[in-house]
Amino acid sequence: MLFGIAGSAFAQQPAQGQAPARPPAMRPPLFFSEPWKRLPAPVDDHGAWPASAEGVSNPNLELKFYGPSGKDLQLVAGLGQGDVTPLNLWTGMTTSPSAAALRDKNNFVDLSGNLAKIRWVVRTSGFHQVRPVLKLADGTWLVGDHVTGPNADFNVSDISISDVRWLKLDIDRVVAVGTWVERPNLSKVDEVGFADLMPGSGHGSGGYANIGRIEVYGKPVKR
Repeated sequence: MLFGIAGSAFAQQPAQGQAPARPPAMRPPLFFSEPWKRLPAPVDDHGAWPASAEGVSNPNLELKFYGPSGKDLQLVAGLGQGDVTPLNLWTGMTTSPSAAALRDKNNFVDLSGNLAKIRWVVRTSGFHQVRPVLKLADGTWLVGDHVTGPNADFNVSDISISDVRWLKLDIDRVVAVGTWVERPNLSKVDEVGFADLMPGSGHGSGGYANIGRIEVYGKPVKR
């Protein structure tokens, strides 16, 4: 029996000159999931409120708005529509490109692994598309080339971070600047969110984006 155990252990060792076997890839954990929070009675007949930090359901998250009319994003409930229109952030009343991002109060998130991803529920109208945005620990903002939309319905979309190419983002204007950022360091991401690079058209079907639940899959890194 001893010879059998020893032989088995020897068989598990890599052959001379051969690289050791790689450990199996592990999917990163769910870093956060934010479905938004229904507020008291909406302020208009369309079931909308001005978007604010009060619309975040996770007490560990902070919601921030960017762009000249980022303050004009609205939280929409879809009155009387059951689960057809989930709670979402709506860009229809914006008059410029806009963005919103979520920040965990206690942790950065490591999105450097091949399996890190963003998953969100999005509907768009007109020519609008939704793009991922990241704020790195050093203050750099990035916007991705991966787009979600057009979607006539609220559909779940996954964005594999390793598939995305990034441009620097002028966050004050929500405008992409410069050239492609090759191999950005995503090991400490401060904020994760979305950008709509077109102004909204108001109510109706002209053009806007609805962003429902947002999930981020990556490793937490203590601040």
